[in-house]
Amino acid sequence: MSTLSLVLLLGSITSIALLASYLDAKFQWCLNDWMNGKCSNPFIASKAALQQQRIQEKDAQIEALMARIETLEAIVTEPAYELNKKINAL
Repeated sequence: MSTLSLVLLLGSITSIALLASYLDAKFQWCLNDWMNGKCSNPFIASKAALQQQRIQEKDAQIEALMARIETLEAIVTEPAYELNKKINAL
């Protein structure tokens, strides 16, 4: 095997691996898993889609909680709230 054919072989294997990794990240395909024998159909992204949906739900929940915390902070730091609390303590 000549040096040129060895370099071309290694370059093509590297290119295929990089392309598979890019497609996995972009389209949530399981090409790397398929090449390693971990799944039978690389184009079914049920786990990845479900995980992405859960992440989006958690992000939405975090946004809602942050809005509630900001509202509570605004209420608690108002001077009228502190005065009302002192009056009620008497």
